[in-house]
Amino acid sequence: METCALAPFDHAKADVILRSADGVEFRVFMLFLSLASPFFETLFGLPQAPDGAADQEMKDGLAVIAVSEDSKTLDSFLRFCYPSTLAEDPSLDNLIDVLSVLAAARKYSLDLIETKVCQALTNPKVLETDPLRSFAIARNARLKHETITAARHNLRQPLIPALFAEIDLITASDLLALLTYHKKCIIAAQALMKDLTWMTDHYGSQNACGWLFGYQPHYGNQYCCGQGTDKRFFPWGNPPLTWWTTYMQELYELLMDSPSGNTVRTATDRTVQQVRSANCSTCSGRVKEAMAEFGDLLALKVENAVAPVCTSLYNTDAC
Repeated sequence: METCALAPFDHAKADVILRSADGVEFRVFMLFLSLASPFFETLFGLPQAPDGAADQEMKDGLAVIAVSEDSKTLDSFLRFCYPSTLAEDPSLDNLIDVLSVLAAARKYSLDLIETKVCQALTNPKVLETDPLRSFAIARNARLKHETITAARHNLRQPLIPALFAEIDLITASDLLALLTYHKKCIIAAQALMKDLTWMTDHYGSQNACGWLFGYQPHYGNQYCCGQGTDKRFFPWGNPPLTWWTTYMQELYELLMDSPSGNTVRTATDRTVQQVRSANCSTCSGRVKEAMAEFGDLLALKVENAVAPVCTSLYNTDAC
């Protein structure tokens, strides 16, 4: 049994009815749809069947056009077609809704909606919480830029993803390509941790990193927070403070799973809080400024190191 859609698609002066696949009738204005969509402009420009024609269903004097979209998708689609004074653009925060709306936009030749959908998939809030879901939907829809953007954000997540409903939207080859990309980015980021030349080149000399060594001749030549012993992290060949060595050791492991500048920044903030909580008279006062600079430097180096890897994702240079 047919039901009537809610406002604004129940207007008494509407001049055509669109009936969704689940039987909801949308009373709409042909002018709005024609201006928004070349498909509807062509459809409504065709010669109309005379009243009472056997092949044209009529209701309340209006032609009824059945469409294949369900009422939820049709409601979202039509809101994009209507002026903003009559209907606000729908929210596309639910990624599952995005795919059906995109299919309708392509079917009815409405480029504006496709642009809106692309913006929804690359919304920072969506990418922050659901980069893998965004990747699956973008890849299924063959949206190259959005696919790569989501893949980049997925570097903030563990290499092996948790199961998610939208995984069925992509092929095994798509998932393998994403995991291969992720693994190559791990290798690129790890290279930075194995060779600290980028660091020594940036600071120039050990004297420019007094905060890192904490050497205090007036306290009997003692290091204020102890010396690290992991020789992998001896810039200029000398042992830094213990807390910085611990930071580098932990970050080394984190980048093996999440090779992202965001991973560096999060670890840096955590270390700053830990050092300040230790109340070292030397380190507590200067760790925030010093590590903010160092963390930003390393995060940028990681981002620059992984950036060229995306050129191999789907054989594109649009990265």
